[in-house]
Amino acid sequence: MLYLVATPIGNLGDISLRSLETLRNVDCIASEDTRKTGRLLKHYEIKKPQISFHEHNEAQSGNRIMGLLAEGKSVAVVTNAGTPGICDPGFTIVQKAIAAEIEVTMIPGAAAFVLALVLSGLPVHSFTFRGFPPRKSGGRKNFLGVDREAPHTLIFYESPYRIKAFLEDAIEVFGDRRAAYANDLTKMFETIKRGSLSELAATFTQKGAKGEYVVVIAGADDQERQDKLARREQEAN
Repeated sequence: MLYLVATPIGNLGDISLRSLETLRNVDCIASEDTRKTGRLLKHYEIKKPQISFHEHNEAQSGNRIMGLLAEGKSVAVVTNAGTPGICDPGFTIVQKAIAAEIEVTMIPGAAAFVLALVLSGLPVHSFTFRGFPPRKSGGRKNFLGVDREAPHTLIFYESPYRIKAFLEDAIEVFGDRRAAYANDLTKMFETIKRGSLSELAATFTQKGAKGEYVVVIAGADDQERQDKLARREQEAN
């Protein structure tokens, strides 16, 4: 059996009892970073052999995992934080296991984009998760432009080194839409900022950014509704 096990994105108390039980019972744990997983295992007094499984050795390590599964062993895949396969290793090993007719299951848990979406205050009934955009501005604008007319709430991940540039490019592509960003989710200094894209971008003019960000941006239809409401309020006044 191949298990994909979600782990906490910050607060270690968010791990589920089922996740802990699975990690205790598998034969081996495939970890994106064995040191970080080692700290989690030590905290919960779990002793299991680990193998490295990250984006730079995914093919080679994936073959090793498949060999263990073929021997009848059970393997748990974990990433540094959150749900395997969501902007983290996991997709390719699931494909291999399915092709080999090996049973795969998921132990659910945290995913940062879900928390950020709900906390943003933007519509949650329909959304598109786009992950990390390209690093350079030109590619990033083209990437954002695909969803310019999309009616759904849009969700992106971004690094602290590019968050301000990302927000500025988003203004150019989408206009000054309603948005929110989340940082340090579930941690002591959890931050949620809500406002227009320009207001969010302005928060980075005087202070440096730290940690990864989740950015949630209103869809085209939602922004149009908000603009209509604003015009009606102005007319009423």
